[in-house]
Amino acid sequence: MAGNKNDLLVPGAKDAMENMKEEIANEFGVQPGADTTARENGSVGGEMVKRMIKIAERGMSDNNR
Repeated sequence: MAGNKNDLLVPGAKDAMENMKEEIANEFGVQPGADTTARENGSVGGEMVKRMIKIAERGMSDNNR
């Protein structure tokens, strides 16, 4: 049976994702959670995606060398 689409496949990834979220939220001056606007929460999530893409691109670039 396939897992939830939000299941993380790499052990330890959940902690890394939480750390990234906290780091970005601090940089943006946002306290993520239910009392924060969707726009503020979304800005943190959007930045997380941008950074993960950069990490993946670097990894692919390193593999092509």
